[in-house]
Amino acid sequence: MLDISVAYNRYKFLGNEFLSWLWFIMEHEPDKLNAVTGGTVQFTIGNRMVLENAAHNASETVTIKGDDAGLEEGILALKKGAFVTDLNLIITEDEQQWQLTIKGESFNITGLKVPETGKIETREDIEGAVLEKIFLYEKIVGWLDAVYTFFLGIRLSSEWDDVVIPQIKKWISQ
Repeated sequence: MLDISVAYNRYKFLGNEFLSWLWFIMEHEPDKLNAVTGGTVQFTIGNRMVLENAAHNASETVTIKGDDAGLEEGILALKKGAFVTDLNLIITEDEQQWQLTIKGESFNITGLKVPETGKIETREDIEGAVLEKIFLYEKIVGWLDAVYTFFLGIRLSSEWDDVVIPQIKKWISQ
């Protein structure tokens, strides 16, 4: 059995590959995300993305911020061999919206904002509000788990090298 620190260092690249793939899928095949999450869930890039390129013993970091920021710098960084390491996501289902940031290396979720819950008017409403918040947190974790499981299925298959990598390279070069 691998020591936890050895396993972490050996497989930490998977999170960055996942976030880079997720950006590609959001741009080109968003219907796959709907199928995986089992509903009408829409994933969009939020107001922040960080890309890192650690090739050739030098580290380059590109941070894109802003609500209407262009992602051209991100595509250029991908061309140079960078991966998305930090991604702010907006996930929408019907009229509800979640916002969060995922760190690729550790899968830490930060800044999670869930939709508003019903107003608490009496003491008896507290339990219902807590259960509603828990439900909203479980929903987002379930969706992310489903999308990551889908990614791993592709990543561990021959489809990754034969289909996905060429599609991503084509997307980057356009």
